[in-house]
Amino acid sequence: MTASDTAAPPVRLPRQIPYIVGNEGCERFSFYGMRNILTPFLLTSLLMYLPEAERPGAAKDVFHTFVIGVYFFPLLGGWLADRWIGKYRTVLWLSLLYCVGHACLAIFEHSVAGFYTGLALIALGAGGIKPCVSAFVGDQFDESNRKLAKVVFDAFYWMINVGSFFASLLMPYFLRHYGAAVAFGIPGVLMFVATAVFWSGRRHYVMLPPTQGDPHGFLKVVRTALFAQAPGQGRPGLVVACVALVLAVAAFALVPSLGVVASFCLAFVCVLGGLGVGARMQLERARGRHPDDAIDAVGAVLRVLLVFALVTPFWSLFDQKASTWVLQANTMAAPDWLHPAQMQAVNPALVLLFIPFNNLVVFPLLRRAGIEPTALRRMTTGIVLSAVAWVIVGAIQLAIDGGDAVSIAWQLVPYAFLTMGEVLVSATGLEFAYSQAPPSMKGTLMSFWTLSVTVGNLWVLLANAGVRNDAVLSGIASTGIGSAAFQMFFFATLAALAALAFGLYARRYREVDYYRPA
Repeated sequence: MTASDTAAPPVRLPRQIPYIVGNEGCERFSFYGMRNILTPFLLTSLLMYLPEAERPGAAKDVFHTFVIGVYFFPLLGGWLADRWIGKYRTVLWLSLLYCVGHACLAIFEHSVAGFYTGLALIALGAGGIKPCVSAFVGDQFDESNRKLAKVVFDAFYWMINVGSFFASLLMPYFLRHYGAAVAFGIPGVLMFVATAVFWSGRRHYVMLPPTQGDPHGFLKVVRTALFAQAPGQGRPGLVVACVALVLAVAAFALVPSLGVVASFCLAFVCVLGGLGVGARMQLERARGRHPDDAIDAVGAVLRVLLVFALVTPFWSLFDQKASTWVLQANTMAAPDWLHPAQMQAVNPALVLLFIPFNNLVVFPLLRRAGIEPTALRRMTTGIVLSAVAWVIVGAIQLAIDGGDAVSIAWQLVPYAFLTMGEVLVSATGLEFAYSQAPPSMKGTLMSFWTLSVTVGNLWVLLANAGVRNDAVLSGIASTGIGSAAFQMFFFATLAALAALAFGLYARRYREVDYYRPA
């Protein structure tokens, strides 16, 4: 027998991957195409009924409330996919709702109710499919070709940013020169194309069935752990969960200042955090009533949820590039041919450069130096870089507030830091979330990853509500800087503290591997 006879067959990329990646590129164009012109459209059209001084704050509130919805509905999509209709059908049917939402934006450009209905449908569709598509990519791999999974997740993220780049560059131009109906209609066409591409690959996909009625599912193990009694011991975990429920009810008192969506999400986060912490405190009490592998799987999910919680400040910073940074760009000196919202195209353009640069240059150099760039190390560094970006943005804002004519080109510097942070956090987090998720909970855990974006945008709304308070404004004024710059330095500090906590936790975290067998 020759060496060639015993050699392992070459590892090949699954043939169905191009359909999913192509779908993602078109879908991301549609999403970022409408998202990146949302703030300018609100300022110049839909919110014209408000006094001019109130429009920027109202536009930020609408934008971040929309983003909260987009990254909250993955919980629904993950539940549908894992428990009822599977990932493929969840993506297909919610994509059709997504298309209807785009149509509403194009048709109801002058109707507040109609336009907000479109935003709600897009939030439901985009959010619902988000965890399913990412998990669906992972389902196409097994242990024999799992080494290609990281490459594909990077390619997946690269394609996302191809769509985002062209959308960020073109849609502000179409909004300015052809109006909202065309600017919102083009992303709708791309979403229809995305749905068609995904449907075209239906004969080639690996479709893992949903797990219905699992008596040892995540919530059932958590319930057992919370209510189980141990001889001579109390139930501190249940106490924590009950306190969280009280805080959740109290969160609805904030509806007048935060709105219904943000208050509901704050209440949900209180419940989720309380149940998670409480269950982890008493998880070992569930042994004997559930199989050990089910309890270990729940323990793995709870450990990952803490990782996700520490990432939320990063998303607070990242998503404000489409609101706070656009508002700052509107006050900077720019050439006539450049719409300030087009600066957002810098972010995906840099992503397209940074992903191959990291894989081909940075990571190999680190390995030669004896430093393994693990997922958690990359994510820690990414959060630090985002904090640096916001220190720079704050410094730019101080110059603007001081009366200097600041060129919009200066925003390129913080964009570079924030984008490198995004590559290290977001692209890495997709693969990390999938690898740490037990088979029966992949869609659910991927939805928790996207929920971290919801929480990040929730912190933005809380900060915005805070600076409307007279006492808070008085305190900011006493520092000698404007409220916009103060908020920028506040978010930079928040991210720096989160990076410190994330790095300390990462040193203790024990990674697991939940790819399916070959």
